[in-house]
Amino acid sequence: MGRILCFGELLLRFSPAVEGQWLKSHQMPVYLGGAELNVATALAKWKLPVSYCTALPDNYLSGDILGVLNERQISTDTILISGGRIGNYYLAQGTDLKNQAVIYDRDHSSYGELKPGMLNWEHILHDVSWFHFSAISPALSDSVAEVCLEALRAASKRNITISIDLNHRPKLWKQRNPHHVMSEILPYCDVVMGNIWSAHDLLGVPLDPHLIQNKDKTSYLQHAHQSSVKILKRFARVKTVACTFRFEEGADGILYFASLYSAHEWADSYVYQSEQILDKVGTGDSFMAGLIYGLYKQLPEMEVIQFATAAGFGKFFEKGDSTDQDLETILSRIKQNA
Repeated sequence: MGRILCFGELLLRFSPAVEGQWLKSHQMPVYLGGAELNVATALAKWKLPVSYCTALPDNYLSGDILGVLNERQISTDTILISGGRIGNYYLAQGTDLKNQAVIYDRDHSSYGELKPGMLNWEHILHDVSWFHFSAISPALSDSVAEVCLEALRAASKRNITISIDLNHRPKLWKQRNPHHVMSEILPYCDVVMGNIWSAHDLLGVPLDPHLIQNKDKTSYLQHAHQSSVKILKRFARVKTVACTFRFEEGADGILYFASLYSAHEWADSYVYQSEQILDKVGTGDSFMAGLIYGLYKQLPEMEVIQFATAAGFGKFFEKGDSTDQDLETILSRIKQNA
C-alpha cells in the first residue's frame, strides 16, 4: 500500500474562555486545526505513511507550522507555498462547531484562493494509494470546489481510493446549494463518512421523521442503514458508508455510537457514554482517521467500526483539534466497553 494523502485547509483555532475571561488574563489557547490535518495527525500517530496537502503563505508562522507537522511525521513536501494568510476561526471553550459560537476568519486565505491548475497533482499523488478530503473544502467557494474535482479526477485515473467526510458547515455554504456541488463530487468517492443529518443536508438523502422521533438506538441504526443504502444506490462507486451518532446528555455528558456498511456487511459499534467531556472539536476527524486506519489495514468490518468509534469517543477527553491517542489506548477502550 502507498501513502495516504489528506487534502484540505489548515486552520488556527483560537479558543477564548467564556464570559470574556481571556481579556482579563491576556491569554487565549491556539490549536492547529483543520479536518484533514486532524486526520493526518492521527494516522501518523498510528504509524501509517501520510502526507498533507494544503496552501500556506511564505512567512514565519508557516515555517513554525511546517516544523510541527514534520515532528508529527507528516510529510509536507506536497504543501504549496502561495497566497498571503492562514485561515483561522474562533470557538469559545466548551462549545461546538455546529452552533453559533464559531466565528470564521478565513476569507482570502492561501487555501481559499486556490484555483485549478495551481497544484501539480502528478507530483502530489505520486506513491499515493488513498486520498482523503472533506465537504468543508468545496463549501469554501466554487473555485476550491473545482480544485477538489481536479484532484478527484487525477486520483481516479490512478485508481486511488478516495474517502470523504460529509462535514456540513452551513456558515461556509452561504447562498450556494450544496446538493449540486456534492452531486458532482460523490461519484468519485469510494468511502463516505457522516451521519443521517449531513447526508440529508449535503446530498438530499431524505430523513424519516418516524424513526427520528423514536429517539432510540435501534431506530437510529435502522435509519443509518436506510441512508447508507440510498447513498450506495445513487453513487455506484461508493463501497463503504459509515454513520455516527452523537447525543448530548445532561450538561456535559455524551452518548456515542456508529454503524458501518462495507463489503456487503453491516456492523454496528458498541455504545459509549460519559457524564463529562473536555472538548467536542475533532471527534469526527478522529473517527474518520480510525475508519481509514481499519480499512487501510484491511481489518474485518466489525473491527473497523469498533476501532473508529473508540477513537472518536476518546477524542472527547482531549483538548485541542487533533487526537494524541495511541493504538494501545484505543484497543484497551474497546476491550473495556465490550
